[in-house]
Amino acid sequence: MDDLDGVVAEALEVFAAAGDPASLEQSKARYLGKAGRLTEALKSLGKLDPAERREAGARINAAKEQIEGALAARRDALMEAELEARLRGEAVDVTLPGRMRARGSVHPVIRTWRRVEDIFRSIGFAVADGPEIETDWYNFTALNQPENHPARSMHDTFYVEGGLLLRTHTSPMQVRYARTHEPPIKVIAPGRTYRVDSDATHSPMFHQVEGLWIDENISFADLKGVYTDFLRRFFETDQLDVRFRPSFFPFTEPSAEIDMAFSSGPLKGRWLEISGSGQVHPQVIRNFGLDPERHIGFAFGSGLERLTMLRYGVGDLRLFFEGDVRFLEQFA
Repeated sequence: MDDLDGVVAEALEVFAAAGDPASLEQSKARYLGKAGRLTEALKSLGKLDPAERREAGARINAAKEQIEGALAARRDALMEAELEARLRGEAVDVTLPGRMRARGSVHPVIRTWRRVEDIFRSIGFAVADGPEIETDWYNFTALNQPENHPARSMHDTFYVEGGLLLRTHTSPMQVRYARTHEPPIKVIAPGRTYRVDSDATHSPMFHQVEGLWIDENISFADLKGVYTDFLRRFFETDQLDVRFRPSFFPFTEPSAEIDMAFSSGPLKGRWLEISGSGQVHPQVIRNFGLDPERHIGFAFGSGLERLTMLRYGVGDLRLFFEGDVRFLEQFA
């Protein structure tokens, strides 16, 4: 009993040396546990007479309060140190740029695709979609290009097994659509096409939109009116001129290249080929399952990349397919 001050001093020293909560709780047992030094002292009070027991009990309780106070203080200090260490380890440098989720956007060619669809839908054209792997008949023969026809050499075709091929234009969809629909037929067929070609204005995979209007009295004047209106709406300007230049396509007769020139801006006065077109050939009308003596109409085909290049002032078609985010983010 006489050494209580020494026990308190020892406990304070031991608690102060504890480096973590586990070692602190082990130290606590030495003084306050069931077999701890203060617990044993309390048990020995029964051997004392009442007067001594009262005095000794008061001294033991005072020592116990000191030890429990020191224990609680050390617990708080260790918890605070642990929290401080966690905060340092999980610290965020607020001077660094924020980590934001990148935003995607529609590819410029697909943006053009959607715009073309919207314009033609607004004047009553349906939109058709079909297979990119085609038969020879739909891709060539039905479009008045029989075997050994010289026009086939212009297409540089990708052939696959089983006599099939990757379509070289979306014109096969004109045939497929016309054979399953009754006139009047007003349809566009946008989609991917494939040819063995690659340079600043050509790509092995590219996009086209083909248009077809078949009825009993559709003329070149209708073609000119529809396509000229389309260009002015697509480029959002009336400041452009359109001309039809005689040409040859096996699936139209007569045929024409469509050129356009802006009346203002950096391309002012420069004629640019924009589309092929013509009156649908009588043999193609027959392959539609229709009578060319009764039904007549026009067709056209335009490259979506060409339209995109002109709309956004891009000089090299390959930029659309290289996946350079610095280029594509301009259209976001």
